[in-house]
Amino acid sequence: MPSLGGFRFALSLIYLAMINKKLGKLPSGARLERILKSPHYSNGQFQNVNPTLQLAEDTSMLRVMLRFLFGRSPEKIPAHAFHFEKTKILELPANEDAFIWLGHSSYYLQVDGKKILVDPVLSGYASPFSFSTKAFKGTDLYQPADFPELDYLIITHDHYDHLDQPTVTQLFPKTKKIITGLGTGEHLEYWGFAPQNLVELDWHESADLGNGFVITAEPARHFSGRGLKRNTSIWASFVLETPNQRIFIGGDSGYDVHFQEIGKKYGSFDLAILENGQYNKDWRYIHFMPGENIQAMKDLNAKRMIPVHHSKFALSTHPWYEPLNKIAELNTENLRILYPKIGENINWKDDSKIYEKWWQQYL
Repeated sequence: MPSLGGFRFALSLIYLAMINKKLGKLPSGARLERILKSPHYSNGQFQNVNPTLQLAEDTSMLRVMLRFLFGRSPEKIPAHAFHFEKTKILELPANEDAFIWLGHSSYYLQVDGKKILVDPVLSGYASPFSFSTKAFKGTDLYQPADFPELDYLIITHDHYDHLDQPTVTQLFPKTKKIITGLGTGEHLEYWGFAPQNLVELDWHESADLGNGFVITAEPARHFSGRGLKRNTSIWASFVLETPNQRIFIGGDSGYDVHFQEIGKKYGSFDLAILENGQYNKDWRYIHFMPGENIQAMKDLNAKRMIPVHHSKFALSTHPWYEPLNKIAELNTENLRILYPKIGENINWKDDSKIYEKWWQQYL
């Protein structure tokens, strides 16, 4: 039985967590009224397209915890620091199309003259606490000061490895608009972002951004929540249509029928950015298992795919390099899958470029 002192310490940790501003705020007021009218909201929370268990039926929270404590791969974290070259984003020509992966699910896009940042987590950790879920050594190349004025900051959902309060609050002064899923705007307003510059979308809702740019929120198979209450904001993928490109911003998702439906709706994509990593059979419905992202790419009719959600944080038990090895091995049809290094500026439209398996030099 735990001691009284230990019990008080545990309560203190819970209390500190609950008053931590990084947790954000639950939707209220007009935003909550809008949420309650959403066709994707029922029984007090947002729902996936199909019934979805966060933990698979053949497991339990106790088993998950035991696997994390005793079943982790010794190679879950790289043995050596990464050494990447950092593109100076502030020096990029404004009219140059560019994609720069920042590690995990964070990336910077320049497309048709617009500057876009997606799910930036640049504080060095993916947690409400700086001592946990720390970035791998050598992956934290960028800070908010490294970015120009942003036309759009896109947040796919409110998990800590996608919505980082220290990062976004530093980016607020240089961000023209934030685009996110319905409900997530409550956190952003609570932290000080101007509500008139928020574009908050439910699934299948679009925003005409002007000058030939349209963005639409589409389904993902996942969940949301930063505290004890889950699914009060919607998790989303986004379709970004520009004057010359159609890009699928996948966020986090398990595999389901929505990829086929999105592929049929839009016809094809020039680029799909899909998660690859942090999978586990215990939560196989809310994250791709190996190879499912390749099937999703095919469902979307995507010409190219950039796999993300790997190589910066250890959120599962698999070796850090396994997601990259697996996707390369399972790409038996030789689909156009790109493997940028963190900090590398790539032209995703250049289909002549050969990408090295950069991760293998660290094994």
